[in-house]
Amino acid sequence: MTNPFYDPYQVLTKVYGAGAHLKLALADTPIEELHRARTVRTVYGVLEHDGYLTACIATIAQKSPKSAVRVVLKIALYWLIFLEKPRYMVTDTAVTLLKKLGKGGAAGFVNAALRAFDQNKVVIPTGDEGLAFTTHYPLFAIERIRRDWGARTEAIVRAKSCGVTVRFVRGAEKYLDRAHIATPFENVYIFERFARDENFLVGDYTFQSVGSIAICGVVEPCENMFDACAAPGGKSVLLAGKCVHVTASELHAHRVSLIESYAARMGTGNVTAVQADSTLFRPEWENAFDGVLCDVPCSGFGTVTENPDLPLGKTAESVKGLAPTQRAILENCARYVKRGGHLYYSTCSLFSEENDGIVAPFLAAHPEYVCCEAQSPLAHEKTACGLQFLPDTAYGAGFYIAKMRKL
Repeated sequence: MTNPFYDPYQVLTKVYGAGAHLKLALADTPIEELHRARTVRTVYGVLEHDGYLTACIATIAQKSPKSAVRVVLKIALYWLIFLEKPRYMVTDTAVTLLKKLGKGGAAGFVNAALRAFDQNKVVIPTGDEGLAFTTHYPLFAIERIRRDWGARTEAIVRAKSCGVTVRFVRGAEKYLDRAHIATPFENVYIFERFARDENFLVGDYTFQSVGSIAICGVVEPCENMFDACAAPGGKSVLLAGKCVHVTASELHAHRVSLIESYAARMGTGNVTAVQADSTLFRPEWENAFDGVLCDVPCSGFGTVTENPDLPLGKTAESVKGLAPTQRAILENCARYVKRGGHLYYSTCSLFSEENDGIVAPFLAAHPEYVCCEAQSPLAHEKTACGLQFLPDTAYGAGFYIAKMRKL
């Protein structure tokens, strides 16, 4: 059996050091299968409590340790504080791993630090700074949420994922003896845990976020649908169930392949995946579609409960830098909508600057488009231009969609 900190260390080093996405790092790292659940729980837990664990390290180190030691300390402190493992076991495991990694020179420091660690010495600031220490969200994100949602902010940032959302095409009854939550969408359930089996490979079900499903629910059935920025293909495939044909566009070839694979697995024959830049005009698509969905690149803070690594490296400036691309995609793809057709703009963001802040100026500049009232059975808030789904009432998910019609 490997050192129980070794596999989490390998995954977290890729996330912290190389900027890898957590889910890809988990998929690309050889993990001891017998203890996969433990490793997954550990890496998610460390990232979820990153701010607090960093504060813990500050109480036992005068300066920030080097990367490898810092990762080992975060794993050890997570086990000590949140998993309530014995101090001697946590300390010995951390020291043994450091020696295995060739970091034996740091073993004495880590041994002494963990044995002396006192959680009562960790000072948590008050107010929004305290929320940043004890949640997934950096301070700038909390301040933006506070600006938009006021007293509801703490409930939003402390919301947890309700589990794994599974959309069934058939055979749901085989799985409903497990504990689950029934969502307001047909054949869509949330399970605490759900390991895929052979029925996944034949398209009996798929994993799809409840927010993604809600966005598709707002889209009107139509003949020709265009889905911009469509990978990995979940929305395209779901929309293909109520549209005669879906053209799914992606910028990169490998992401086009993801859409094709997704559609093939689900047995969906009316989706055509195309490599295209959604910011650049394609004359052959002008006025060609009854419906166009622009699910634009965004900060993603509505998905933090599922992606605790997402806030790493994000800044107010990096979020602001997304706006030109968001505007460009909406402006360009609006030219593809037929008269009488619908244009949809969506994000997985909680920030009004990425949502109404993009749609409202677009509508003001384009009198040929009018805002339509959107409806959803999933709990939401109505904004000036669309619907905002928030994590505290939408099973941990945060998404936005605006619906417009071309006159």
